[in-house]
Amino acid sequence: MKVTLLGAGAWGTAMASQAARHLQDGDVCLWSRSADQLKAIEKSGENHSYLPGIELPKNLILDSSLSAAIKRLSADDLLVIATPMSGLSETVAQVLKDAEYPLNIIWLCKGLEPATALLPHQVVERENALHSHGIKHSYGALSGPSFADEVGNGMPCALTIASTSSDLCAIVQRAFHHGNMRIYSSDDLVGVELGGAVKNVLAIAAGIGDGLDLGLNARAAVLTRGLAEMMRLVKAAGGRSETCMGLTGVGDLILTATGNLSRNRRVGLELAAGKSLAEILSGLGHVAEGVLCAAAVADLAKRLGVEMPITAMMGQVLSGQLTPHDAVKKLMGRDPKIET
Repeated sequence: MKVTLLGAGAWGTAMASQAARHLQDGDVCLWSRSADQLKAIEKSGENHSYLPGIELPKNLILDSSLSAAIKRLSADDLLVIATPMSGLSETVAQVLKDAEYPLNIIWLCKGLEPATALLPHQVVERENALHSHGIKHSYGALSGPSFADEVGNGMPCALTIASTSSDLCAIVQRAFHHGNMRIYSSDDLVGVELGGAVKNVLAIAAGIGDGLDLGLNARAAVLTRGLAEMMRLVKAAGGRSETCMGLTGVGDLILTATGNLSRNRRVGLELAAGKSLAEILSGLGHVAEGVLCAAAVADLAKRLGVEMPITAMMGQVLSGQLTPHDAVKKLMGRDPKIET
C-alpha cells in the first residue's frame, strides 16, 4: 500500500518515518509546500527544523507538488493530513479539489476550529460539501498519547483511529501498526476528537499548577476534575463518555499534562513564571494547540450547557482577563459540589 503525508512538521515527519520503516521502498511520500525544506531534508537525512537528531528512512519519498503527492494514491491507499488544526480547512479544500477518485483521508491535528468551534471532522464535512464534486471519500482521526520525538526514534506508542468506516480503520492499521506502534480502532469520532482538544487545555492548567509549585495533590485534582469536564462535554456533544477513559482521553491527558516534551504544559509553566503569552509563543517554535482552541472549547461548552470551570478559567488566563494566581483563587473558592 502507499501512504502520502501532507505536512513536514514534527508529527508528520515522525509518522512518515514510522510507515516508511515497515512498508516497501517508495510507498511512503512526505509532502511539504516548501521545496527548500525538502531539499534540506534530502541533503541532511534529517528534518532539522522540526525533528532534529533523528535520521529519516532513506526510502522516504519527498515531494513539494501537492497534486503529484495525491495522484500517487489509489482507492486502497491512505492520505494523512499532518498540518496543525489551523491548516486543516485549507488543506482539505485543496485535496478535494484535486481528487479525481475516492480517497481514504485521516488527520493528525487535535483541537477545534477557533472561529466556529467545529470539530475536525465537521470541518472536513463542510469542505467536502463544497469541493468533493460528488465523490464519496472515507475519513477519520488518528489520535492518542504521542510525542513526535519518541515516535521518530521508534519507541513504543499506542494510538486510536476513529472512523465510521471499518475499512478505513483497517487501512490505517496496515499503514502504521508495525514494530513498536499499536493502532486501536473506534467509531466514536466525537469522543476521540474532543478528548484530543480538551486535554491540551487541561495540560496548560496542569503546567500552571506545577509552575506555581502548588504540589502533586493539586495536579491530581486538576487532571481528575478536568477529565470529568471532558466526559461531560463529550456526552453532550453526542460522543460516548467512556471513550475519555481510553488512549485519546485520559491516556493523552496524562502524557500532555505531565511530560516534559509537552508544548501545552510548557505554556502553563511559563505563564506561571510571569511571561506574556506572546513572549511564550514566540519562543516555542511549534504550535501549542491548547492556546488556539481554549476559547473554542469554552464556546462549545456554553452552547451545549456544559459546566467546565477549569477550561473556562484557562480561556480567561490565555485571553489576559485573569492572572494564573487569580484563576487558582477563583477555582478554589467555588462552592462545594457532589463529585459525580
